[in-house]
Amino acid sequence: MEVIGYISALFVGLVMGLVGGGGSILSVPIFVYLFGFDPVTATTLSLFVVGITSFVGAAGFVKQKLIDFQTAWIFGIPSILGVLFSRRLILPNLPEYIIHRWGMVVSKDLFLLLLFSVLMLVASIKMIRKTERPSGVKQSGNIYTILVSQGLLVGIVTGLIGAGGGFLIVPALVMLIGLPMKKAVGTSLFIIGLNSVLGFLSSIEMVKNEYTFMLVFTALSVLGIFIGIAVAKKIDGRKLKPAFGWFVLLMGIFIIIKEIFFKEITV
Repeated sequence: MEVIGYISALFVGLVMGLVGGGGSILSVPIFVYLFGFDPVTATTLSLFVVGITSFVGAAGFVKQKLIDFQTAWIFGIPSILGVLFSRRLILPNLPEYIIHRWGMVVSKDLFLLLLFSVLMLVASIKMIRKTERPSGVKQSGNIYTILVSQGLLVGIVTGLIGAGGGFLIVPALVMLIGLPMKKAVGTSLFIIGLNSVLGFLSSIEMVKNEYTFMLVFTALSVLGIFIGIAVAKKIDGRKLKPAFGWFVLLMGIFIIIKEIFFKEITV
């Protein structure tokens, strides 16, 4: 299982290079089901891996002038506040059992995995559906308000379950302000890098003694994103998103079924 997990690290980077997100959607299940980490540790490891991989990928887009830094900061600063809110206030104060009555038991770990799987289902639908182009020029004030609110939402999600939110960021940048797909991908990677690295630093104590593993996995993921960026130059990422969306949909359904009905079964 661990060998498959390390091979999967390449796939994490590959997907991020192709579609500007999706790294955490893959890495969290990999850490939980292939390496046996608990969900809280898995989300923290995911933040580091996705954050470093995103920054490396974003560097390539900087050279091609495919990052809108003004938009990145308008979106990114509220995201940072959302990350801090989740990692320092919400996550540490979640009770061990979210529900423990009426014969129903939902632990914190189960709650986080189910929340993550629901997010995967939402992400898959967005990826499967064709991205629509903006239907007209909106007032800049309204656009900025939406970007700020979306940024805050993405930050909260990032901090809580270790998801970078690329599946939310890329469509928002394309549909709200009309960024070209490749520029939206580059800008998304930069924002994800900011959110994820900060989220990891705010809860680094949760990693304990897994630094060697974390660095090896990240190195493989970085290699994968170089491959993904190279492939993206030849293939339109919008054509790959629906296929990846179906994969994410199946993964989300698998997690829900396994955690609710087959908790005792190991992968």
